[in-house]
Amino acid sequence: MVHTEHAESSTAEQPAPIRPDSRTWLVVLAACAGQFLVVLDVSVVNVALPSMRADLGLSAIGLQWVLNAYSIAFAGFMLLGGRAADLFGRKRIFLFGLGLFTVASVAGGLAQEGWQLVAARAVQGLGAAVLAPATLTIVTAAVPAGPARTRAIGTWTAVGAAGGAAGGFVGGVLVHLLSWRWVLLINVPIGVLVLAGAAVWLTESRTGGGRRLDLPGAVLVTGGLAAIAYGIVQTEEAGWGATGTLVPLLGGLALLGVFVAVEVRAAAPLMPLRVFRSRAVAASNVSMLVVGSTSFGMWFFMTVYAQNVLGYTPLQAGLALVPSSVSVIVASKLAPRLMPVTGARNLAVLGALVAATGFGWQSTMTADGSFLVTILGPGILMMAGMGLVITPLASLATSGTAPGEAGLVSGLVNTSRTMGGALGLAVLSTVAAARTGSRTSPEALTEGYALAFRTATGVLLAAAVLMLLWLPRPSASSDKA
Repeated sequence: MVHTEHAESSTAEQPAPIRPDSRTWLVVLAACAGQFLVVLDVSVVNVALPSMRADLGLSAIGLQWVLNAYSIAFAGFMLLGGRAADLFGRKRIFLFGLGLFTVASVAGGLAQEGWQLVAARAVQGLGAAVLAPATLTIVTAAVPAGPARTRAIGTWTAVGAAGGAAGGFVGGVLVHLLSWRWVLLINVPIGVLVLAGAAVWLTESRTGGGRRLDLPGAVLVTGGLAAIAYGIVQTEEAGWGATGTLVPLLGGLALLGVFVAVEVRAAAPLMPLRVFRSRAVAASNVSMLVVGSTSFGMWFFMTVYAQNVLGYTPLQAGLALVPSSVSVIVASKLAPRLMPVTGARNLAVLGALVAATGFGWQSTMTADGSFLVTILGPGILMMAGMGLVITPLASLATSGTAPGEAGLVSGLVNTSRTMGGALGLAVLSTVAAARTGSRTSPEALTEGYALAFRTATGVLLAAAVLMLLWLPRPSASSDKA
């Protein structure tokens, strides 16, 4: 199978080999629970945005930064989190990240001003960035290479996808029964429970002792990505040619260029560029970035369409997305069974095409659309496709990882997916706003949302071609490009 090459080193990260017994699956459960929380918080606030705006007096741009502050901090610091897990211990970093995430959730839930909420979301994103890479590394280190590890990665993918998918439903229920504050405060009891379980079940492991963190690299890559995202957001009001747009865009690109130069010369770089010599790592991460650029936007636009156009309450909007949530879980769990038959590359391409079909269908939405035609059918296809594409990409990206770089590569996978989602949401929001303009009628809003889905359809079709041409074939999954 394409995803089990070079696996002989994967279990060397632990003091002793760990067999996939009941305790091992408890370890996987704890790691997946952490992943569920951090992905859930990408989408759980969507249905609460109108309530947040009314309560805290947030502007439209402020609302978008409630989403972007989390996503950008999450993606920007994830490489640092992955390297920290390798150096200081996966269990220690997991517990630290989850603790920071939980404390920030309290601050966000108690925020009295818009800036306090945005700041808390940024700290949440930082905690998530420290936590998330450790989750995938813990999973791949705990389960020996082979079908068991593939199933474990499928479970990790399914749980992460379910976190994003369940956000609308969970947020809708909490806003309806309690208030918008509980979309953040709900993380506290869950976080405490996962912390307790992780403290008992996880075993400490680390590699690369004596090396140090590359803080300059982390600052440069985070600043560069944040500046680019900010520049894209500015286009909604100022346009692409305005100084307020071009300065952050060009500044962000410059910072990323400096980041690459620093990494080439650093003794202990945050992101050793040699990892991209692996065709599987390079192609999988670029594909994850492109595919991920459509995923956050899907949940955002489906939620606001249901509430702003169809008149759904937050609870109804959340319930409407439950079938999509189920489809992504089913597809993610089905993917490991299909990979031995189809190959990882072919399954990823198929998943992108299924998702593109759903996005294309969704782009035919109307202001008087029905649940079956404008939410249920396309939602199931979109999310089933995402479930089929993410598992093989994650498996390919982590398949020949050296023990000392497992956390780094895991962080890179998560960074590609999350940063793609953050930038994609910013771009698609700008596309929708450009079509809608100053109009506020349901018909005008629908035109903007539909154009965003058509744009995402084109992106997914391009991703399918990219994966078909670049991802390694089954017989050469471990080849170096």
